[in-house]
Parts: sequence; structure tokens; C-alpha cells
Amino acid sequence: MQPEPDIREVLERKKGRRTSYGDYDFVRLMDEFRGLPRGTALFDHGKVYGYPRIGRFLTLQQGLTGHFDGPVWAEEKVDGYNVRIFRVADRLLALSRGGFVCPFTTDRLPDLLDPAVFEDHPDLVVCAEVAGPQTPYMEGSPPFVKEDVELFVFDLMRWDRSGFLPQQQKHRLVERYDLPTVGMYGLYDHHDLPAIQQLLVRLNEEGREGVVFKEEAGDGHRVKYVTSHSSVADIRVTAYNILDLPPEYFTNRILRLALFLEEQGLEAAGKLNHDLGEAFLDGLMDAIRQYEAEQKVYRTFTCRFREKANAERLMEHLEGTAGHQVQIRRRDLRQEGKYWVLEFDRVYPGMNGLLSHLLSGGLVFD
Repeated sequence: MQPEPDIREVLERKKGRRTSYGDYDFVRLMDEFRGLPRGTALFDHGKVYGYPRIGRFLTLQQGLTGHFDGPVWAEEKVDGYNVRIFRVADRLLALSRGGFVCPFTTDRLPDLLDPAVFEDHPDLVVCAEVAGPQTPYMEGSPPFVKEDVELFVFDLMRWDRSGFLPQQQKHRLVERYDLPTVGMYGLYDHHDLPAIQQLLVRLNEEGREGVVFKEEAGDGHRVKYVTSHSSVADIRVTAYNILDLPPEYFTNRILRLALFLEEQGLEAAGKLNHDLGEAFLDGLMDAIRQYEAEQKVYRTFTCRFREKANAERLMEHLEGTAGHQVQIRRRDLRQEGKYWVLEFDRVYPGMNGLLSHLLSGGLVFD
């Protein structure tokens, strides 16, 4: 096996980029390189491994038997964004999936997680999902987070070590330090398929995203499986911006719906057909009405910060990484009690241009 690259080699091969956050400097890996996942953060004194990509299967029985030889743990897949939380010097930082320090999550960590676990385990890396109606990234929210944001731990890692802590070791640390976690539904074997199907039907009825199946070992296999509700919800919150997403974003979710219904044998197929059509049309009608009223298509995001400087850092980060398909426009930054409240818009030029053309009587050639 090839040795892992050091910082100098990563920079020379243009696989990473120097990044800073306050007094902390590191190199973030922009692509997978010699065994290191994308998003790995390389500090002078060690590294925080990137969170690996996890595949999904679309057929439950064949997926379980094809990918797992023994029992699997089932944990809830929460609809949010992925962060890795760790301590460097005397500060807790939160890395995004891409290896950036997230100003929002880092700012709100005192509200989201008891730091006591890092006092006893300074080399720990906490992998978690942040979800809720007031994140700066997500347009949807799970039904059990009614306001602001919450954090849900789903894996634990260590500095300078690839892979995760074994499941039972993770469970002990979660219990000992009362860490907030995703739903943990227990250990299942292949003959437990009816129970797994019943679990997924319940999660679907409750509007939850799905599950992740994991082997016990820290380096064991893990696979995602999502509910039909998740696919419809994804379409509902993105249809208004249909031009700026690749077609496979939507076709993949429609295929997931069909396979979920086929395998689960749900009798609600008629309602799901209605919900799917409604998700597409409601999103597009929202975009049309918004453009007619304001001459632009956008979504407004609101999030709260403990420190004003971190709100400014977030805006700088979003503006620097937005790309040509979206424009970031600040609305307001004001103090309310102990928090600074940031409001900003994501504006979508592609949809604006098309609706401007169509609503003014422009021609379309099929």
C-alpha cells in the first residue's frame, strides 16, 4: 500500500488548497488522493479524515443480502448537512463535507453539543448532521425540528485514523456523554426483513428521510436507503429551480419512488402519484408567481449567530463559493437578544432568464 501523501505533496500535485479560519491554517483536500477522501483537513500536527461517500441501494432485500454477510445496525438518515467536529488547540471547529470550516456550525456549537467529550477524548472527531428550518444551506427540514437547528451525531472518528469507531464503542460514548444522536433502531439480520420493512413504512408515514445500514466494525460496510417521502420532499423544494439542477437529480428520485412502491407494496400509490405531480407543479407555480410579483426567483434563508463576525464569515464563504448558477444577496444582519440574525437570498439567474423570456411572450422551439 502506498504511504499517504504529506501536505507538500498534496499542494505540489494541486490536490489541495491552503485554507484558514481565524488563527487556524490547514490544507483541505479538493479531490480524493492516495487513500485520503475529499474534504480531508491536513494540519501541521495531524489530519482529520474526510467523510467518505456512502452508496445507496434501491431494492431492500437484494441490497441487504448483496452487501452484508451478517447483522446490520439501522440508524436514521436525517435530512440536513454533514459536519465533522473536532478540537484543535483550545477551540472546537466544524468542517463541512468539502473540508471548509463552517462559520455557522462552529459559531453555534455551544448550543448544539456538550464539549465535555473532548476533554476526555481530545483526539475525537464527531460526525453529525445539522438540520432544521434555519440552516444557511438546506431548503427543507425534518418534521421533528420545528425551529432553529439541532445536531444529530451518527459516527465517531479519531484524528489521524481512517474509518470509524465500532458501533458498540460509539454507543457507549454517546450514552456516557449524552450526545444528541440520530434515531438508532437496533441490530437486524437478513431474516428480519419484515421488521425492517415495517420500520421503513413507519418512517415514511412520519415524513422521515430513511435509514443507513451499518456493520459493527468501524471500517465495515454501510449503505443508505431512503423513503418515498424523502424523494417527493426533495422534488418539492427544488422544482422552482429546475433549470439549474441536472436532469438526473429528478429522474433518480422518480426511479427511487417507483422501486420503493414496488418493493414495499404500499397501497397509497394513487396518493403518491398525486403528491409527485403536486410537488413539481407547486414548485414551478411558486416560481412563476414570485417572478410576476418581484421579477426574480429566490429563496430567503434566516439563521442565528452568537457572534457577528461569524455571520460575516459565512456571507464571505457563500459569496466565494456560489458559482454562476446562484447569486447571494444579503437582506439584513441585526441583533435580537443574545443572537445576531442573518437574512439572505439565494437568487437563481437561470430561472429568472427563462421566465422573463416566456412571460414576455418569447418563442420556444421544441
